[in-house]
Amino acid sequence: MTVLGTVAAVAVLLLGPDGPARFGEPELLVFAACAVLGELFPLKDYTRGAEGETTTSTTFALALLIAGGIEAALAGLLLANLVADVARRKPAHNIAFNMAQYAISVTAAGLVLMLLSDVPLDGRFHFAPTDLPAILLAALVFFIVNTAIVASVIAMVEGVGISRYLVHDWLDEASTTGLMLALAPIIVLAADYSLVMIFLLFLPLFAIHRGGRAAIAKEHQAMHDALTGLPNRVLFHDRVEQAIHAARRSGHGCTVMLLDLDHFKEINDTLGHHQGDRLLQEVATRLRAALRASDTVARIGGDEFGVLVHGATDAADGTLVAETLVAQLREPFVVDATTLQVGGAIGFARCPEHGADVETLLQHADIAMYAAKAGTGLAQFEPSQNGHGPRRLALAAALPAAIEHGRLSLVYQPKAELRTRRIVGVEALARWEHPELGAVEPSEFVPLAEQTGLIIALTTAVLEAAVEQVAAWRALGHDLSVAVNLSARSFLDARLAAELPALLAAHDLPPHRLELEITESMLMHDPRRARATLERLAATGVALAVDDFGTGYSSLANLKRLPVGTIKIDKSFVLDMAADETDDAIVRSTIELAHNLGLRVVAEGVESSATWHRLAALGCDLAQGFHLARPLPADELLALLDAADDVPLGLAAR
Repeated sequence: MTVLGTVAAVAVLLLGPDGPARFGEPELLVFAACAVLGELFPLKDYTRGAEGETTTSTTFALALLIAGGIEAALAGLLLANLVADVARRKPAHNIAFNMAQYAISVTAAGLVLMLLSDVPLDGRFHFAPTDLPAILLAALVFFIVNTAIVASVIAMVEGVGISRYLVHDWLDEASTTGLMLALAPIIVLAADYSLVMIFLLFLPLFAIHRGGRAAIAKEHQAMHDALTGLPNRVLFHDRVEQAIHAARRSGHGCTVMLLDLDHFKEINDTLGHHQGDRLLQEVATRLRAALRASDTVARIGGDEFGVLVHGATDAADGTLVAETLVAQLREPFVVDATTLQVGGAIGFARCPEHGADVETLLQHADIAMYAAKAGTGLAQFEPSQNGHGPRRLALAAALPAAIEHGRLSLVYQPKAELRTRRIVGVEALARWEHPELGAVEPSEFVPLAEQTGLIIALTTAVLEAAVEQVAAWRALGHDLSVAVNLSARSFLDARLAAELPALLAAHDLPPHRLELEITESMLMHDPRRARATLERLAATGVALAVDDFGTGYSSLANLKRLPVGTIKIDKSFVLDMAADETDDAIVRSTIELAHNLGLRVVAEGVESSATWHRLAALGCDLAQGFHLARPLPADELLALLDAADDVPLGLAAR
């Protein structure tokens, strides 16, 4: 294109009938100066989800063509383009291409005008009314050639068909560039009447320019997030769709990522929305800087961002980009002199391996993101993660109503003192009996609640039902504690500590009778934040326990610094401890160290008499498991409690 444009420019300027001799005429100098200004101050354009420019320089270039011929038009437009591009410090090859593009367009339009008319005429007026069709045809040729060149380049870069690009954008181009070109004959007529009249035409040009900028600004706002300036969900969907079309044509894939920030809600709640907004702006800046110019980062909503990476052909490419983004987020953010630790989870899916349409790719990236939250913070979609079959869709549709209308039930697994064999507490476990699909295991609906954002509502429902039931048992003379497991999201929900006192007071239950269980991995993921959250919960008076102890990387010394009173030894160490010396040694050491630090110990998974007696000999405080009882509905547990008053052993129901 550059070579072809250079040949056209040289041929016109050196071999034209008049050469550049007429370029010194006052009106042509004015047109050329206006062309330069038009290039320096373009009208921002917005098509195909990307910003571009529409310049008024082409209007004055066509005026130069009408008033001074092809040589004057070419010289004026090339000069305007050179001045503007140099001022913007564009690379040399970009400047050369832009000048060549204009040279070809002007040459094509000039040849049409030369063949169909005698314009420019010598005399007071440079064209006659009969020349207007030829002028308009020349303007149309300029528009078609110039638009086709630009469309070809962009279409090749994006990997889409040129015809598809033109069909998509011709109306927008015609209403901007086409309208500007149509003003050229009016400008020439005004100059023929009086050169001063050109400056009066600046008023309607300014009005068009200002109105166009306002319309484009509104369109930009509709496609971009107001806070961060990033593309919004609508524009992100459009760009992913374009990338999918490009992948089909070129064979090069693309990767779609969804990123969710950690700790953002807590920052918003504790430091205020101003700090939260500033943090989002900093995150947006950092993510943009970590990606190539051809890639896209968008704010999908709240603290969730989308990333589109072009040309990521395999898992290694996607993983490398995701690791870079995660590393960027783990670096501290300084917002108004406050240092904030954020982090995030990224899930990604690749086209076409994981989906060939926008909705499927985003859905699979979302599934991978939730897998990342439960793991290392980074996950690629795997088919094994996808439970989006008819059963899962039916469960997802029914779960909100089941939670809202109390269709989930609780069963209670008792905990007994090993020394006295007296049942002193229960652990509340949620169950769901679907009217059509039957029993739904917690391993199925709890992850579903996590992925659909219902886990907070589910936790609230379980807490309310558990507190109400234990209060009812207490009124009947059975003073038990109840333990409720918290998910990571529920644990970090700042509203929990604020709502617990009212819940306990409503049922007249002493706070220490409610025990919240947090997994070891949740505490070790971000110890500083975990400690702050635990301290807020401990201030309400509820008991705190560490569940599944021994499966993570914490130590009892680390836990001592946290306001927890109980650890629960994971059943993987307890089940075989009567026959496995290694498990026995682990359990024995844990009990001794925990007691030295003032912590109570609960053993999970006690399923045999031998294990029960061994734990009692080691001085373990409490035990739960099938040897004592399976999880029971409230009425059956009440019967067990009543029977235990007569049979202190309390093991008849095992």
